Amino acid sequence: MSDRTATVTRETAETSIECAVTVDGSGTATVDTGIGFFDHMLTSFAKHGLFDLEIDCDGDLGVDDHHTVEDVAIVLGTAFDRALGDRAGIVRYADRRVPLDEAVAGAVVDVSGRPRFYFDGTFSQASVGEFTSDMARHFGESLAMNAGLTLHLTVDGRNAHHEVEALFKALARTLDDATRLDERREGTPSTKGTL
Repeated sequence: MSDRTATVTRETAETSIECAVTVDGSGTATVDTGIGFFDHMLTSFAKHGLFDLEIDCDGDLGVDDHHTVEDVAIVLGTAFDRALGDRAGIVRYADRRVPLDEAVAGAVVDVSGRPRFYFDGTFSQASVGEFTSDMARHFGESLAMNAGLTLHLTVDGRNAHHEVEALFKALARTLDDATRLDERREGTPSTKGTL
C-alpha cells in the first residue's frame, strides 16, 4: 500500500482547522466541525471513498456556516493535492451516479491539476439542520479549486437531506475511482508527461 497521506493546518480570523487525509485508507473518520450534518457528510465521504480522514475545525458559527464549510473544503482539497503528489500511476478520470431514495447525484472528475468546477441542479430545501444546502455546491467548488480537479456535479430530487448526501457520496466514489493506482500505468497519466 502506498503512503499517500498529508496533514494540513489553516488558521484565519474565521476558522482554525487541522486536517489529515490518507488516500488509500479504510474509510475511518474523526470529524468535528461544529455542524452536525456537515460532520455526517464528511464521515460519509470518508466511508464511501475509503479515505481515512481526521478534521477538527473551530469556526465562526455565530456568523453562519459559510466560513467553516468553505475553509474545511480548502484544507481538505489542499491535503488531497499534497497526498497525491505528482499523481503518477493514477487512473485520473472517473464518473459515478449515486441514488438516495428519490434523489440522484452525479460526479465526473479529472484529477488533472487544472481546477475547474461546474454544477447543475438545485436543492429542494434551503437548509438541512444548521447546514445551508447550497454550501454542498460551494464545498465541491472549493475542494476542486484546491485539489486541482476538473469537477462536474449534478443533483436532482425532492428532499435536500437526500440530495446533499447523494452528492457527497457520488463525489467520494468518483474520487476513489480516479485516484486509484493502476499497476499497468507508469508515470504521470498524460501525453504531456506532466499534469
